[in-house]
Amino acid sequence: MKTAPFALAVGLAVLSLVGCGEKAAAPGAKEGAAKKIVVCLLPKKKGVPYFTSCSEGAMEAAKELGNVELIYDGPTSGDAADAVKLIDQWTAQGVDVIAVSPNDPDVLAPAMKRAREAGIKVITWDADAAPDTREFLVNQATPEEIGNSLVDAMAKDLGGDAAKGEVAIVTASLTAANQNEWIKFMKARLPKYPGLNLVATKPSNEDQKLAFSVTQDLMKAYPGLKGVFAISSVAFPGAAEAIKQAGKTGEVVVTGLSTPNDMRSYVEQGVVKSVILWNTKDLGYLTVFAARALVDGDLKAGATTLMAGRLGEKAVVGDNVMLGGTIAFTKENIGQYDF
Repeated sequence: MKTAPFALAVGLAVLSLVGCGEKAAAPGAKEGAAKKIVVCLLPKKKGVPYFTSCSEGAMEAAKELGNVELIYDGPTSGDAADAVKLIDQWTAQGVDVIAVSPNDPDVLAPAMKRAREAGIKVITWDADAAPDTREFLVNQATPEEIGNSLVDAMAKDLGGDAAKGEVAIVTASLTAANQNEWIKFMKARLPKYPGLNLVATKPSNEDQKLAFSVTQDLMKAYPGLKGVFAISSVAFPGAAEAIKQAGKTGEVVVTGLSTPNDMRSYVEQGVVKSVILWNTKDLGYLTVFAARALVDGDLKAGATTLMAGRLGEKAVVGDNVMLGGTIAFTKENIGQYDF
């Protein structure tokens, strides 16, 4: 019979057409990883520009991979109890990965453990929680790098090694584990500049208006105040506005962590000299690649690198996937960034 060769020829032609129509895998995507997964990205507080820019990078990665459905949601109040409800909801739905930026690790821990017990992969990003609540942390920079960068920026803005005066910290909340780690390393770095004297650490509860009033109160309580560290993306613009409205531009220096877009006007007006951060879009992007690799088995205990699309090869140190390093945004370079 001649039908067999004909069938074989048709089969080969079909395979050839299928092969030509396949989309090239994104760099770092697992070859043949066809199973679509659902990744839930949970910020500390939804609606904050910092986390919005992270979500944009995450969406970019999900689109690039093509086999990731991304759900981005979080409490608009910043309330940890609302974050717990979302984690439990996603656990009940049986999603594949929950990526958490915990604003209160102790409150979120039981829900994160319940998700893991249900077979869901749990990772942290932006901020960490106890190791038994997650498998990996996608880490923008080490706490020591961040703490050192903040103190060095303040000293530089106040005149370098000879910098002197009272300084204060406006943090997000007293329970934010990542910020408490940064503060620990900030305190360890301050003795490098013996003229700087830390006089207070105050929370602003991820509320820009509260950060504004806290900074006002600090300037009244400490007439000799020379510098304010505002170490959350919400606190920094609030603190800068307080200094601007008090007419103390150039007299009281403020530096901290926020997106360049949020701080651009203050930098251009001279209220702020330095903004410290990392590329937030890249952080969200890397988190989605880590989630995909974790499900595929490419990210596991003992791994030392992770291929992450346009970011290339990223180091894995223990259970930390490292984005790598901080960026100092100044009047000279802030125009080069848009996030």
